[in-house]
Amino acid sequence: MLYPVEQMIFILLTLFAVGAAYYGFREMALIINRGQRELYLENLPRRVFEALRVYLAQNTTLKTRRVTSLFHLAVVWGFTYYFLVNAIDGLRGFIPDFTLFEGGDVISSAYRLFGDIFSVGVLVGVTYFILRRFVLPNQRELKYHPNVLLHPKVAAGAINRDSLIVALFILLHVGSRFLGESVKIAVHGPDLMSPFATLISPLWSGLGADGLTIMEHAFWWLALGGILLFLPYFPYTKHLHLFMAPINFLTRPHRTSLGEMQKLDFEDEAIEQFGANKLEHLSKTQIVDAFACIMCNRCQDVCPAYTTGKELSPSALEINKRFMIKDEMSALAAGAESTNPLMGFAISESAVWACTTCGACIDICPVGNEPMMDILDIRRDAVLMQGDVSAELQTAFKGMERQGNPWNNPRGDRFRWAKDLDVPTVEDNPEFEVLYWVGCAPSYDPRAQLTARAFVKVMQSAGINFAVLGELENCTGDAARRAGKEDLAQELAMTNVETINEVFGDNKARRIVATCPHCFHSLAKEYPQFGGNWNVVHHTEFIEELIVAGKLPESANPKKMSNVTFHDPCYLGRHNDIIDEPRTALSKGAGVDIIEMPRSKKNSFCCGAGGAQFWKEEEHGTKAVNVERYEEATATGAEVVAVGCPFCMQMFETAKATLGAGPEVKDIVELIADHLPVASGD
Repeated sequence: MLYPVEQMIFILLTLFAVGAAYYGFREMALIINRGQRELYLENLPRRVFEALRVYLAQNTTLKTRRVTSLFHLAVVWGFTYYFLVNAIDGLRGFIPDFTLFEGGDVISSAYRLFGDIFSVGVLVGVTYFILRRFVLPNQRELKYHPNVLLHPKVAAGAINRDSLIVALFILLHVGSRFLGESVKIAVHGPDLMSPFATLISPLWSGLGADGLTIMEHAFWWLALGGILLFLPYFPYTKHLHLFMAPINFLTRPHRTSLGEMQKLDFEDEAIEQFGANKLEHLSKTQIVDAFACIMCNRCQDVCPAYTTGKELSPSALEINKRFMIKDEMSALAAGAESTNPLMGFAISESAVWACTTCGACIDICPVGNEPMMDILDIRRDAVLMQGDVSAELQTAFKGMERQGNPWNNPRGDRFRWAKDLDVPTVEDNPEFEVLYWVGCAPSYDPRAQLTARAFVKVMQSAGINFAVLGELENCTGDAARRAGKEDLAQELAMTNVETINEVFGDNKARRIVATCPHCFHSLAKEYPQFGGNWNVVHHTEFIEELIVAGKLPESANPKKMSNVTFHDPCYLGRHNDIIDEPRTALSKGAGVDIIEMPRSKKNSFCCGAGGAQFWKEEEHGTKAVNVERYEEATATGAEVVAVGCPFCMQMFETAKATLGAGPEVKDIVELIADHLPVASGD
């Protein structure tokens, strides 16, 4: 197709573009390699399959913003197909008379048909994205609250500028290739396998043979030459997510639950930095996150802190990281220490402490980013390395350390919740089958104690052989770990693991049941890091089992309740995918027809207590998180908000007191216990 001189120019331009792009990609690789911990590549075939599945199906993208997501799907599929198209067109630039897919066979026809359809799909999709960013009302989804910390270049419009450059390149590249095909059709006649190109081919009807040849060459150069000119710029653009998103899914850590934190090794004397103070202190996968970020702001849409006017935007954190890297790319690649700390430059201090660790940002991210984990590592640095922690959290830490509970109440009071109940301890009943892990809230909070007493009533009614640890039980350390006090969390974990292993002995059939999702999460998903490997269930799962086994007969439920809504605790639903069991417990155990809230199941909105927020003053915003969620529950018209977490319970009771009215708040097990006969001693 090309003249010899054109081929020579194309070869030289290709060598220049590839060399320049290699420099940028090499810097990227060196910067990623500055991160801590290796990228995760175990079970590589499974990881490759999963990365390809997420990339091609775009199921993470399609969770929300359906119209926008469908346009994005068209662009993704089109650009993926264009890897093949560009390879074939590129070979035509290197090899004279290259004729692959030029014939009339089935494969060649399919190649042209898909090329025609995907070209139009990309052009329409990119046009939509330009209009959305600059014209359409939903451009507000790409904005930030004025109080969110932004990199100066971001605040000055760098994202819009980069997006426009990338969009115009795509329009130039795909548009030129599409127009080039229409010129071919003008020369050779209509092509049923290229319906859209055929439709516009009359545009060139006035050109002679020489004119058509010139136009065909010009469009080929605009399409392929455009790629070569854009390639060196590619590593510095947001368009990089095209490659980095699949790499992110391919290499990020496998977690037993969405929010499982990784253990810090305090025994390794070579480690001098705990947590993340600067970019290079982040893990490799957290640096990949910055390159993979599509800057779509979906994470901030679902962030309870951002929604209620706090300074936290998970999206801004990733974008700020990306621009901090761009500012010092060559220096960082050469091994220099980054100039600025993460706190104060990538994210504000208030934003760091506003995170509720609900995991919504991780669950919603279309490219697999985990900004919550960055925040937790920044907290670790603040607490362990800088000694920067609020007085409120210090009080909670001291309580956990000295009394085994963040309330700082006497250890000797831990079992007082069971007064007047026939609740055996492990000493009283060493042959127990189920260990009820009570947790700190039911041990010390009067409202949560009602939940514990109700659960005991249910277990006694079902004839369960259970016991509790009593004063041997300690805080699991969930709040300490999420607040950055990893050393205390590990100390509590190892103590609890030793205690449980001792009382369990060699009986591997024993189980643990917890009424607190945070306790459940720690025991089931994080304690294996410390040698605790047990069968742990949440009480709603346990109740569902009792119902299925017929140990809680439906005769205990004389009538249906139709005025109950259920709040999915973050550490139950989103973190651990326990969605159906609480609903079964409500519908079959308590006789409830559930009124679902708009944000429910894995899309549930946080109560505001997680991430140690319960133990500190809420960061300044326009609204309290618990009030936002309680108002949503109230709007359903329900008379009862059912919960499965003592902290959700307390947050909603507080919200109800703040608002002055609203539905009653009850744990699922309380609703079930209300229908059971009164147990002896209760």
